[in-house]
Amino acid sequence: MGKPKQRGNGSGSVYPRRNKDGKTTSYLGAYYGPDGKRRTVSAKTKTECQVKLRAAQGDADKGLLFDAGTLTLGDYLGRVKADGTATGWLLGIKDTVRQRTWERYESVIRIHITTGIGGVKLKDLTRAHVKGLYATLKTPQHAHITLRKALNDAVADNLIPRNVAAGIKLPKHKKEINPLTPEQAKTFLDVARKDKLYALYVVAIQYGLRQGELLGLKWSDLDLDAGSLQVRRTQSESGVGRIEELPKNGKGRRIELSKSVCEVLRGHRSRQLEERLAARSYDDQGLVFATERGTPINSSNLVTRSFKPLLKQAGLPNIWFHDLRHTCATIRFLKGQHPKRVSDILGHSSIAITLDTYSHIIPGMSDEEDVFEGYC
Repeated sequence: MGKPKQRGNGSGSVYPRRNKDGKTTSYLGAYYGPDGKRRTVSAKTKTECQVKLRAAQGDADKGLLFDAGTLTLGDYLGRVKADGTATGWLLGIKDTVRQRTWERYESVIRIHITTGIGGVKLKDLTRAHVKGLYATLKTPQHAHITLRKALNDAVADNLIPRNVAAGIKLPKHKKEINPLTPEQAKTFLDVARKDKLYALYVVAIQYGLRQGELLGLKWSDLDLDAGSLQVRRTQSESGVGRIEELPKNGKGRRIELSKSVCEVLRGHRSRQLEERLAARSYDDQGLVFATERGTPINSSNLVTRSFKPLLKQAGLPNIWFHDLRHTCATIRFLKGQHPKRVSDILGHSSIAITLDTYSHIIPGMSDEEDVFEGYC
């Protein structure tokens, strides 16, 4: 096939592609952009190719030039090599998002996206490809978030003209929550009263701190005389080791503590000081909740060695640790506390998130502060 005669920027034609037997297998649309370079689009039918060609010419007229070439989606997204270094899009965003967020992107790309549609050329990616991938996943939300963000960056870098994932609507997916009832919460705390992490569970149930926020708490974040607690960081384990980051909302929050909770925390501090004096070696990192040697508590150990056994001992359902946060919200709403107050305590970025998550359990509203009277 000879080179199409250039008739001016943006002009183009559609040509059949034939196999060695002369049978048409597909169609190629060739055009010249404002920069004088020849570009092509392809499709199985002439009509589809003409539609693609008109769209490409329209983009070219606006100065939008796309040069993804033979780059596949998988190569664009990248991977983590054997030596631990990343490639592609994963490398480019490495220092722009939280470590745990980056690891989630990497996991979704490796397990779902690359194995599903990674071989498709980036420039040929369609909504049908993306929707087909989502149809194979039980919960496609994480794949959608990852792909939409990556393709937004591809558009910004002039690799593709539009983000084919942007307009796809997913079924609304609500995470299942299994909070303890008020009576079950009391039972749990009664059983946990003799546990060295009793104070942790009191704070978790009464103020809804996330697991990482609890494990990242330091005594410098507490003012027990004034009755206040500052959530300033979250602590977790990742592929690169233990990490400290800002809380999920990026700015933290201040929480007013009840007198009874302050007393529980004072008792916890006294026991911790006794442990420090009794220990042969103690690495004091200022943590409110630490091991007997003062070091950070591993999140998995917290669940398997403390939380789950306490649930079993109390004869309660085998819930997730995060359900203690839902327990906090549920009890506050059942006691009639205002959604704005609950939203502030939980550290949600907006009250809309609180209302969307707990709308089914909000009966009325109250200004009462100590809704957990009698829980510790």
